[in-house]
Amino acid sequence: MNVLSSHLYKGESESVAALLKALPWPASLAEEVQREATKLVEHIRRSKRRVGGLEAFLQQYALDTEEGLALMCLAEALLRIPDSATRNMLIRDKIAAANWLAAAGDSSDWIVKASGVGLMLGRATLGSVVSKLGEPVIREAMVAAMRVLGQNFVLGRDIEEAFKNARAFEEKGYRMSYDMLGEGARTREDAGKYYQSYREAITYIGKHADKEPGRRAGISVKLSALHPRYEYAQSHDALPEMIEIIKALAAHAAAKNVAMTIDAEESERLEMSLRIIEAVMADKALSDWEGFGMAVQAYQKRALPLIQHMEGVAKSSRRRLQMRLVKGAYWDREIKQAQIFGLPDYPVYTRKANTDLSFLACAHVMLSGSDHIYPMLATHNAHSVAAILKMAGNYRDHDKKKFEFQRLHGMGEALYDHVIAERGAPVSVYAPVGPHQDLLAYLVRRLLENGANSSFVNRLLDETVPASELARDPVKAAVESETKRHPRIPLPKDIYGARRVNSSGLDLNDEAALSPLLAAIKKHGSPYRDVPDVPQASAADIERAFGNAAIAFAHWAEVSGENRARALEKCADLIEENAAELMALCVYEAGKTIPDALAEIREAVDFCRYYAARGRDDFSEEGALMQGPTGERNRLILEPRGTFVCISPWNFPLAIFTGQVAAALMAGNCVIAKPAEQTPRIAQLAVKLMHRAGIPSAALQLLCGDGKTGAAIVAHKNVAGVAFTGSTAAAHSINRALAAKDGPIVPLIAETGGQNAMIVDSSALPEQVVDDVITSAFGSAGQRCSALRVLYLQEDTADKIIEMLKGAMAELKIGEPDKISTDIGPVIDGEALAALDDHRKNLEKIGKLIAETPMPKGFGKKGNYFAPCAYEIPSMKVLDGEHFGPILHVVRYGVKDTNDVIEEINASGFGLTFGLHSRIDSFTHLVARRVKVGNVYVNRSTIGAVVGVQPFGGRGLSGTGPKAGGPHYLPRFATEKVISVDTTAAGGNASLVSLEE
Repeated sequence: MNVLSSHLYKGESESVAALLKALPWPASLAEEVQREATKLVEHIRRSKRRVGGLEAFLQQYALDTEEGLALMCLAEALLRIPDSATRNMLIRDKIAAANWLAAAGDSSDWIVKASGVGLMLGRATLGSVVSKLGEPVIREAMVAAMRVLGQNFVLGRDIEEAFKNARAFEEKGYRMSYDMLGEGARTREDAGKYYQSYREAITYIGKHADKEPGRRAGISVKLSALHPRYEYAQSHDALPEMIEIIKALAAHAAAKNVAMTIDAEESERLEMSLRIIEAVMADKALSDWEGFGMAVQAYQKRALPLIQHMEGVAKSSRRRLQMRLVKGAYWDREIKQAQIFGLPDYPVYTRKANTDLSFLACAHVMLSGSDHIYPMLATHNAHSVAAILKMAGNYRDHDKKKFEFQRLHGMGEALYDHVIAERGAPVSVYAPVGPHQDLLAYLVRRLLENGANSSFVNRLLDETVPASELARDPVKAAVESETKRHPRIPLPKDIYGARRVNSSGLDLNDEAALSPLLAAIKKHGSPYRDVPDVPQASAADIERAFGNAAIAFAHWAEVSGENRARALEKCADLIEENAAELMALCVYEAGKTIPDALAEIREAVDFCRYYAARGRDDFSEEGALMQGPTGERNRLILEPRGTFVCISPWNFPLAIFTGQVAAALMAGNCVIAKPAEQTPRIAQLAVKLMHRAGIPSAALQLLCGDGKTGAAIVAHKNVAGVAFTGSTAAAHSINRALAAKDGPIVPLIAETGGQNAMIVDSSALPEQVVDDVITSAFGSAGQRCSALRVLYLQEDTADKIIEMLKGAMAELKIGEPDKISTDIGPVIDGEALAALDDHRKNLEKIGKLIAETPMPKGFGKKGNYFAPCAYEIPSMKVLDGEHFGPILHVVRYGVKDTNDVIEEINASGFGLTFGLHSRIDSFTHLVARRVKVGNVYVNRSTIGAVVGVQPFGGRGLSGTGPKAGGPHYLPRFATEKVISVDTTAAGGNASLVSLEE
């Protein structure tokens, strides 16, 4: 796959140049295609035939309107909510600002009208004095409206119903391709159900198509629905299973003479998909079957080389591969993921014109290639259709074996009715099949994909948009763009603008990038166990360090804020240059998994760069000019305090260590840093790099040792401030020690633990909830201060989520942290393990076991491994405090008890992080306002705060503030001084008297 890997993050300019080179596009052809495309648009607009429900709906409820956004939220959530109380809340929430009456009145399309009437009814009566009496009627009207939507996008609730409904399309000349709805499986049971669904659909299609020879049909298969861990890190185990599963389905489809296409999914799964597809193609038992295919996403930069690669595979295996070319459905997700993970570039094109160009270039290669590829070209864009017809020539019925168009059910009907009738080109309908509840996530993707303001579908029926504009040549647009990448989508490294560079990440799903990293980690890690123990600092060492710091302070405090910032930025660069060695130490000393170790590096880098950027402003020589009366100049400046003590924890031995030290140094303080006793070598290397970056050795000194060493350092008379991250008990001890000392009152900046909770209401998507709960509760073996400890599930959906959670927990992999497949590594030491064992024994008395991740054979006695577990308990009140590890406590609650739940969370005294899963905006605003915590996370995990994006820190028993990685952090390390100058003392207010009239 190295050929494809080289294209994964290729620059957009280079990728576009390759597309232009691959696509013959003379001016004469471009003009001819544009004329034909304009005629197609004009024909569609004149046509009295149905354009398709989605076009009509998006025309009425565009996603840049309140109605459109409310509709999307309703469609995504309403049908899956089992209880009427939550349905009522969702309906009230989405209808509040939407003018459904006007929208429904403007439409002649029955789907828009029917849905709009339901929405209109809600607006007219909800919130009125009769709302209680009217709510059941309103609710049923809204549910009916959403079902109308569902019927328009789903051909049938099962394959039998879909097959019957397909008759109307087949009579018009369409072929059918059935897509069995379903998102990725989270459990083995779900995967089994999806497999059975595919198998039964193939059986039904084959049986009935045999009786009616004219009914040629195929089926699409989503690989992530067939395995709960279909991801690169688990490929060693998942791939052999997946290959056998797909071979079995393919053999069944071949026996029934049903075509089968493997759907395209997220970019990180492409290499795995190809291995599966190539294994099926190499199966000699299937060599005579020409019904096997795959989908290719034109928005991926790898699309063109992928097609060329697969043509070679098909040729070498002497097979004909069906290839569905689509533009792609995960574009926004791909952009966000690349930014979050700090990848070198985007795997997809950032401009729509570039994607359209890629589609045309890929189509050209497919159409002009060998007979080993059968093109299935999926588009609803008139220009793309016109271009393909020109590329393919004037085909009539006898040429139908060469290629086909494809359209999505509910879209493009008028366009393709015309193509079939006037051009005789073959067209298939890609038809979703399944219960309307399964439609939701799929529908939102389609709405987002086709509802964007730039979308052809969205603008098709807008008469104010000229037909010639809709038929605009994307090749010309791509050529004329000054910047090939979209100017408002910067590279991932540049998302924070000119002030700081985003930390560099690594795609752990790309074998070409991962293999060298794993080798380097093992190389650096191998001599680790031979290094002698780090000695503890003695009383003399402590005294010497404070003496050195006092001398160094006079110099370091006078270094300009600009130069201190440059030193921190140099340190960030050095951390990135030495990432493999630092990751090795994080893995072998702290027991971190590979993804966690990489995240640790990036957070440390972000701290350095963020505090450097903030420090340039906070510690500028001019300071902040204060507004006041004329004749005065008032400046507020920040000055360093002296020697700061930074005490960091073992769970973030590089990131928090570096963040504390970098902040104190940026403020001009000298620093004595004491790392956790479990992770001193990580701190040693970090300090070494900081010294190389230009921090004087006496300005930053490392003292290693246990809690007693830390207490002795804090007790020193020259301490000017303490930054501490660790347990609440240790923070109390430090606070008392500082308070007992005579002399200046010094600040304590503390971040401690939390009894972190998450509330999940019945509008939440269970799959998303389970993903986020698994990450939040068990990521890093539960050893994060932000980890989820208590999960509150609304009783109406609790059973379903708990069942899914059990299945997902069963799939977690406990293992050695240097294996990429490991989800859960060891806890930090034997003391931590014993504490978790004790708590679990207590839970056996007060709770009920929900699930426990299987412990691999021998691991129970190998190192400090603790299997993630979940217990149902009656209330958070039965917990005696935070238990630092992979133990989740689950509490059921009723809708009427929501206020009590919030009070119970607040009453714990902790206030670090809180999670909420809900689709009801008014509810999320209310809860976020009332819960007393430092960080609130809505519809996402509770861990992984990003420096400068989600400043992190709590209140109450969870810390003092200010938040690390936030705009108020650095001033806490400094003292404030105001300098006031009377500018009139030298003889009058010259600036005032010289003012012009």
